Amino acid sequence: MMLLIRRAEETLQKLFLDGKVPGFLHLSIGQEAVAAAVSSCLGARDTVSSNHRGHGHTIAKGVALEGFFAEILGKATGLCKGRGGSMHVADLKIGMLGANGIVGAGIPITTGSALALKLQGEGHIAAVYFGDGALAEGVVHECFNIAKLWSLPVLFVCENNGWSEFSPTDRQLATSLRQMATAYGISYDEVDGNDARDVRASAEAAISGMRSEARPAILECRTTRVRGHFEGDKQDYRHADEAAEMAARDPLLVTRRQLKSEGVADDWFAGLAETVEAEIDTALAAAFAAPEPNPNDILADVYTVSGGRHG
Repeated sequence: MMLLIRRAEETLQKLFLDGKVPGFLHLSIGQEAVAAAVSSCLGARDTVSSNHRGHGHTIAKGVALEGFFAEILGKATGLCKGRGGSMHVADLKIGMLGANGIVGAGIPITTGSALALKLQGEGHIAAVYFGDGALAEGVVHECFNIAKLWSLPVLFVCENNGWSEFSPTDRQLATSLRQMATAYGISYDEVDGNDARDVRASAEAAISGMRSEARPAILECRTTRVRGHFEGDKQDYRHADEAAEMAARDPLLVTRRQLKSEGVADDWFAGLAETVEAEIDTALAAAFAAPEPNPNDILADVYTVSGGRHG
C-alpha cells in the first residue's frame, strides 16, 4: 500500500508539472506509513476523513484508483464527478468521508460520524487524519471535549511533520498534543510515523479497545513532509541538512530494510513494483479516456441556503 501511494503521488506530480492537473496539489510523500498502517486496522464500515494532504488516506481506505485519478483530472467519471479535485476526494460508499482544504475541518465531521456509529452500536469507529498545523484551531479543542464527554469512538491521528505550512509548529503552538490529551483525559500514544509497524501496533491496540468500549483516542505520528506545502513551493525556509535526514527516514526504505532482514528476496520487491506500476498505468489510461463533465450539470447537487436543491 505504501508503494502504491508513493507511485500514485509521483504520477500526479508529473501530471501537475505537465499542466494536466487543475488547481493546487499537496503531496504526502514521506508520510505513507501512517495512512497504510492505520487503514490496515480499519474495516469497511469504519469511516475516515482527511485533510488537504489526503491522497494517501484516500487510497489506503480503498477507493477505486481509476475514479481517484479521474477526480483529480476533473473528469466526469471522478469519484465526485470531477468537481472536488485533489483536496476533496470522497467516496461515501466505502466510508471515505472526504479530504478537506480547510485546516482542521475534517475533525468535527469525523466526530459527528463517531456519534452516528456509536448510536448504531455495532462497534465501528471513525478515524480522522490531521496535521500539527491544526492543533491551534479552536475546533480541535471542541471536538476533544465533546468526544470525551460523550465517549465517542473517534481516533484522532495527528501526522506531525513539524511544519505548519511555512512555519515550524513550535512557533504557533504554546502546548503539545500530549499535554492536550492529558488535559481532556483522552488516551494518547506517540510513535515513529515513518515506521509502519510501530504505527500499526499502536493503532491496532487503540482501535481494538475502542470497538469493545466506545471512547476516543489520540495517536501522534512523528513523520516527514518531503515536498513543500504545495507543489511549486521552493522550501527556501528549510535547512539544507533536513534533506539527508528525510532520506534516511523514508518509510518505504525503513520497511524494505525490515523485510530484507527477515529474508524477503529482492525479486519480491521487483515483482511488487511491476504490479503497482501496471495498476497505476491501467487506472490512469482509463481516467484520461473518460469524458469531460457536462457544463449543464454544474449546478447539480448544489444546495441553497433555504434547503432547495438545483439539478
